[in-house]
Amino acid sequence: MPQTYKIPVSVLVVIYTAARQVLLLERADHPGYWQSVTGSCDPGETPLQTAIREVAEETGLDATQYRLSDWQHQYEFEIFTEWRHRYAPGVTRNTEHVFGLELPAMETVRLAPREHLNYCWLPVEEAKQKVFSWTNAAALEKLIQPG
Repeated sequence: MPQTYKIPVSVLVVIYTAARQVLLLERADHPGYWQSVTGSCDPGETPLQTAIREVAEETGLDATQYRLSDWQHQYEFEIFTEWRHRYAPGVTRNTEHVFGLELPAMETVRLAPREHLNYCWLPVEEAKQKVFSWTNAAALEKLIQPG
C-alpha cells in the first residue's frame, strides 16, 4: 500500500464562550502540549469542511449547531521536526486557516482518546499562556483584542 501523506494545509478552531472561556485539549502524542482543535485538510476538503469534521472528531460537538466563523486569517509555520514524517519528503511548512466556534456556555466534550488526554476550559488570557503553539496564542489574542 502506498504511503499516504498529510496535506500541509490545516485548520485551527478556537472554541470559546461569550464570556471568553476557551476550550483547550491536551495532546496524547505529546502530554503537556495544550491546544485548540486542529487538523489537516483531507484531499478535496475545504478548510470549512475540515473545521466541522475536526471539531466533531476531537470534541464530539456538532459545529453546525453553533456560531462557526471563518476568521479570514491564515498562519504559515514550520512543521515541528517530530511530525514531519507525516508529510511528503521535503515538505517543511504548513498553512493553517483560523476559525472560531462560539458556544452559549461551556460544554462537556467527548475526547478522541488517540488524539487527546484531557481538556479544560480557561479564561482566554490563561489559555493564551498555556498553548504550546505560537499560532494558537496569536489566534487567542484575537479574542482579547478583536479587530
